[in-house]
Amino acid sequence: MTGLYALFAEHGWWIFFASVATFVASVVTLPVLVVRMPADYFVGDGSDDSWAAHHPLVRVTVLIVKNLVGGLLVAAGIVMLFMPGQGILTILIGLSLLSLPGKRAFERRLVGSPAVFKAINAIRARAGQPPLRLD
Repeated sequence: MTGLYALFAEHGWWIFFASVATFVASVVTLPVLVVRMPADYFVGDGSDDSWAAHHPLVRVTVLIVKNLVGGLLVAAGIVMLFMPGQGILTILIGLSLLSLPGKRAFERRLVGSPAVFKAINAIRARAGQPPLRLD
């Protein structure tokens, strides 16, 4: 046995349980993040740095950890495209954590699509939060 089949044959249960765990975590975490997001999150250029007042070592550490977690989530999401799990959702969460040029414009386009915008605001309305505002 070679390749993906051999990997699944040897570690199939672990892969299955990891996929189920990430699915459950994403289903639970996504609404929490959407509800806790400020209504004006997508208004302005997003250049405010909430870590600016902290020590430079803290800022660099947070940046490195945030990008490592984002990269791991993107990699896990790519694997989940071929295994059970929320691959696309995990990739999007990972991308949101990465520090990439053009990320803010991509997020705005994604959230600005009518179906996504309606779904996000429905989640926020159920939690008693005001709807998101876009530029």
